[in-house]
Amino acid sequence: MSSTPPLAYVIAGSEATGGAGIQADLKTFQQLGAYGVGTLTCIVSFDPKHDWGHRFVPVDPQVIADQVEAATSTHALDVVKVGMLGTPATIDVVARSLEAQPWRHVVLDPVLICKGQEPGAALDTDTALRERVLPLATVVTPNLFEAKTLAGMDDITTVDELAEAARRIHALLDTGRGPRYVVAKGGVELAGPDAVDVLFDGEEVTVLAVPKVGEERVSGAGCTFAAAITAELAKGTDVRAAVQVAKDMVTRGIEARVEARTPFDTVWQGAYTG
Repeated sequence: MSSTPPLAYVIAGSEATGGAGIQADLKTFQQLGAYGVGTLTCIVSFDPKHDWGHRFVPVDPQVIADQVEAATSTHALDVVKVGMLGTPATIDVVARSLEAQPWRHVVLDPVLICKGQEPGAALDTDTALRERVLPLATVVTPNLFEAKTLAGMDDITTVDELAEAARRIHALLDTGRGPRYVVAKGGVELAGPDAVDVLFDGEEVTVLAVPKVGEERVSGAGCTFAAAITAELAKGTDVRAAVQVAKDMVTRGIEARVEARTPFDTVWQGAYTG
């Protein structure tokens, strides 16, 4: 007897260690009870011989379009997370694919600087992402660097400044280029004892704070956060409650982090049990 579980779709890159990217997204979907469907945009491999730098290989745009066509033809997908895209050509094909059908929710994890790119290429990618994908987003989840960049701020050092960044990003709606909800993430990058994120819905700022679990960044936290929001939205949860689940899941995942030979640990999505 067949059934139809909540369907969560992700368009993102592969990260070969399993700690981030589409691997983390699909694990998050599964842990939260959503059926995951994924389209690959690029392949990222850490280079252990060169200080664990990134080796970045984009997927051909036509192959991306083919994957989207297959996924959306097979399943009635209406909630999608967009992660690493990496090149203007990739952004263009993903934007055109998203525009081809209505979406109940688009969750954008705005990876502005794709590690492994030359600075000029990174700037072109940043510009294309803001112009083509950001206008389609229901929710955008920038980290501290991305929030500064999108908000046009020189620095963010306080919770009030983080909230101001969220307001500025939301104000892009006035130009037809912005999301309806902004979750600006301070994480361990913001000074103080707590890992602080702020949610702005156009009217109210909600501060989500928990004690930091160490002072080091943990791989996959941002991917897991946005993927958890996506899974919860696919299940019919409202945005505010979805963001709280994401905060709780990432906190649990960091507490139960997976150690590796890399200079960083990774989030363990399986630690979250609701």
